[in-house]
Amino acid sequence: MFASLRSRVAFVTGGGSGIGAATSLMFASQGVKVAVVDVNHEDAEGISQRIERLGGEAIAIAADISKPEQVQSAVLKTVEKFHRLDIAVNNAGIGGDQAETSDLAVDSWRRVNSINLDGVFYCMKYEIPEMLKNGGGSIINISSILGQVGFARASAYVAAKHGVVGLTQAAAIEYGPRKIRVNAVGPGFIRTPILSGLSEEMLKSMAQLHALKRIGEPDEVAALITFLASSEASFITGSYYAVDGGYLAS
Repeated sequence: MFASLRSRVAFVTGGGSGIGAATSLMFASQGVKVAVVDVNHEDAEGISQRIERLGGEAIAIAADISKPEQVQSAVLKTVEKFHRLDIAVNNAGIGGDQAETSDLAVDSWRRVNSINLDGVFYCMKYEIPEMLKNGGGSIINISSILGQVGFARASAYVAAKHGVVGLTQAAAIEYGPRKIRVNAVGPGFIRTPILSGLSEEMLKSMAQLHALKRIGEPDEVAALITFLASSEASFITGSYYAVDGGYLAS
């Protein structure tokens, strides 16, 4: 139990499924009030209702993070509901089309980057001013193992996730003196909707890329995010943490 999290307010994008849903639920179990933000309002509402049934407080907000005006509105709705913002988990993202770089359609490149990189920037742009009003906060940006290494036929995703790490480091330097900590988490292959549709044979092949020889679970990523959001991580900022079952070590 992280006592420092009780009554804090968190903004979680992609909160309706996968890592975002696991994080929203884990936050709520620690006494955090959660804005569950997702492009799919039904998914966000489902997680929000689960939190409330467990005795927590939550609000479901529909937003496409590739649209800055929707991000701004979502942050304002969070503050209107809970009167502050302490924690942000910028998690929403897509996998994108698979193609070699010269064969990738320009529209596909733009779509992946508009969500996976631009969306993180838009979130931080509107989250940070609210955190400054409270005297600080914690931002956790979800990158990927592919924010550290390359991967064939995924150039847009790889570029965006590398960009998230750089954006995290720049913001950590800028806002550290004002008590906002900014860190990045790099999941390995995790059992989330991004992997949906893959055959069991393909999943088994992906599992072998990790030292632990398995696909990760959303709760395993949420556990690190929850720690980084807490005061127990008070001297940690500008860092990248892999939750990858040993993928980067293999």
